[in-house]
Amino acid sequence: MKEQVNFFKIARVLSIPLLAFILWYVFLPAINLHFFEFWIYLIVNLVYTIIILITFNKKYYKFFIIPVILFALLIILKLSSATMLHSTRYANLIKKENSSFEEDIKEASFEQVPTVDRDTAQRLGSRKMGEMLDLVSQYNVSNAYTQINYDDKPVRVTPLEYNGFLKWIGNKKEGIPNYIIVDMIDGKVELKKLGNNIKYSKSDKLSRDIYRHLRFKYPMDMFFEVNFEIDEEGTPYWVAPVYHNTIGWFGGFDVKEVILTNATNGETKKYNIEDVPKWVDRIYDADEIIQQLNWNGGLQSGFINSLFAQKGVLQTTEGYNYLAIDDDVYLYTGMTSVGADESNVGFVLVNLRTKDTKFYKMSSAEEFSAMESAEGAVQEKGYISTFPILLNIDNKPTYFMSLKDEAGLVKMYALVDAQNYQKVSIGTTVNNVVSTHIGKDITNTESEEDTEPTEFSNAKGKIISIESVVIDGNTHYYFIVDNSDSIFIANIGVSEKLPFIKVDDEVNIEYYEKNNLNQVKKLELLK
Repeated sequence: MKEQVNFFKIARVLSIPLLAFILWYVFLPAINLHFFEFWIYLIVNLVYTIIILITFNKKYYKFFIIPVILFALLIILKLSSATMLHSTRYANLIKKENSSFEEDIKEASFEQVPTVDRDTAQRLGSRKMGEMLDLVSQYNVSNAYTQINYDDKPVRVTPLEYNGFLKWIGNKKEGIPNYIIVDMIDGKVELKKLGNNIKYSKSDKLSRDIYRHLRFKYPMDMFFEVNFEIDEEGTPYWVAPVYHNTIGWFGGFDVKEVILTNATNGETKKYNIEDVPKWVDRIYDADEIIQQLNWNGGLQSGFINSLFAQKGVLQTTEGYNYLAIDDDVYLYTGMTSVGADESNVGFVLVNLRTKDTKFYKMSSAEEFSAMESAEGAVQEKGYISTFPILLNIDNKPTYFMSLKDEAGLVKMYALVDAQNYQKVSIGTTVNNVVSTHIGKDITNTESEEDTEPTEFSNAKGKIISIESVVIDGNTHYYFIVDNSDSIFIANIGVSEKLPFIKVDDEVNIEYYEKNNLNQVKKLELLK
């Protein structure tokens, strides 16, 4: 009996380090006093330890004062890091540099305009995966779809992941054999076959789980989300930004270092920010950047001003997107005054590798207003606009959007003048919409202009949208009929009735196709 009692005593004592290990193995807190969750981990283990001690002798209940003191200290340290006490320091976590849009943003190369957003990339990736019958039963496509620059063009990359625990057991020895690359310009999808399979990922278990793998190697470093990227040779990596607090005890988290993990063999290396390889595009988290931009815009004149007077207080608009500029990925978002109207006072571009931030002060339409304007131009079709990409077109800031149907398929494209969102251009191709927007055919050459068309087509239908544009002193009319997705272009010389044509009028037209544009040769207004 005595031996049995001793056994239970030993078991209770051993349960203390056992629980501590299990909690750490499951929740993976950084062993760092600047990590809030580590304090919770400590307090929980202390409470359990005291409970075990009380089973030996009730006098140990007085030790409960220790976790109570720690919890009180935790609250004090958390409050001491609040924005109200360090408003200027929070505001300066990110520093905006005023800059010129025309000088910094090159005129868009229309062959390099991204037309595929995240949602469309996911659909394309899932469709590609569905074609691989040997893979689809064993693996899923991860929803990562990280936007990076690869081979001098914007793409989204995402790994496959195990289709559940049993599939992991059956395939863990070989690992994950593929990742997906989606070209954001033309929508081409490539299921990349790896020479060395991915052995460390978010869908792996136990020590090959990428977070657990990193925590074992770097137990004291604070990292949160890791990004999937590929290097110039197509080798998959996990990019883990390492955070340090810069304000108070728990506040002002910012990236100071980066850990790169080869996804195929688990090799890791830590870099200072300035030493990170150039192929890494996503060091800073977009949501963290948005938070810092809001602190910068709201706290420059103090915490009290941000709540009451709100003089000069700015905030980011609700959405954001990414731009590929000079082989780097930039976060784009508009800046608007607090509680203001549907306009922006400017916009910012933030390099997600260096955090260099530039502010472009100009009055412009708020992004969702531009989206509504684009949708309104084709309201009869019920298309939904993607969040805009900001482009330089004809040295003017211009929103570019894809218009998708209910199935999520891209049907048309829209350009909206950022400074005058009532100026909307619609087209079925990128070249088509740009030509419409700037009032000239960007695909024409001198020799093509002199070529007389030999084949003509006919169309008949009701006008559902019509706009006029003056080009080189001549008025041109752009219109859409109800039984065609094409945009037709007619100059004033085609018919003297063009200025009087309105929506719902029925027309019979003869046209020819030239450089993706439908040029009207004859037009008849029907009764």
